Amino acid sequence: MALGASVIAAGAGVIVGLAAAYRGGAVEEILMRLVDVILAFPGFLLAIAVVSALGPGIVNVVVAVGINTIPGFARITHSAAHAIKETEHVAAARALGNSGPRILWRHILPNCLAPIVVQFTLRMGTVVVIGSGLSFLGLGAQPPSPEWGAMLSTAREYLRTAPHLSLVPGLAILLLVLAWNLLGDGLTEALNPKLSRS
Repeated sequence: MALGASVIAAGAGVIVGLAAAYRGGAVEEILMRLVDVILAFPGFLLAIAVVSALGPGIVNVVVAVGINTIPGFARITHSAAHAIKETEHVAAARALGNSGPRILWRHILPNCLAPIVVQFTLRMGTVVVIGSGLSFLGLGAQPPSPEWGAMLSTAREYLRTAPHLSLVPGLAILLLVLAWNLLGDGLTEALNPKLSRS
């Protein structure tokens, strides 16, 4: 679930960020204002609203969490692509007659991948928490599908008699989020030469 939502968010966010940075002008203003509108809503409330409109289920949770996560990818891609499109090798590719899509996919996107990959790993932890929260509220995976948030919701009734029922899925969520965050921090240091030198 978390991987699917992050892939949706990364795909849509990268396309929006690249298009806005490369086209500029009115296209950039419109796309980035739409991103700001999504960003203006609290993330968890936006996900609840989308799932409530679409109905409960794992596929709808993936879509809702993916929509909620698009702005982060769009803004990071937009910022990185803006800096790269002014470099000499992009100007040379433009002077050689390369088309806009070719310049985007062959010259700009490969140089934006480092921050996008870091954002992907860091957002995975957030996606896991939001997805589990929605399932805890009964908006995510429905029984008998196994999901940690749903397990926590069911285990609430047995906290006094069998606390391990809530401890195990809670620890699983904690360890998974921690692992994704540590991976993101490691990638940040590995992909940023300035940080690795210090």
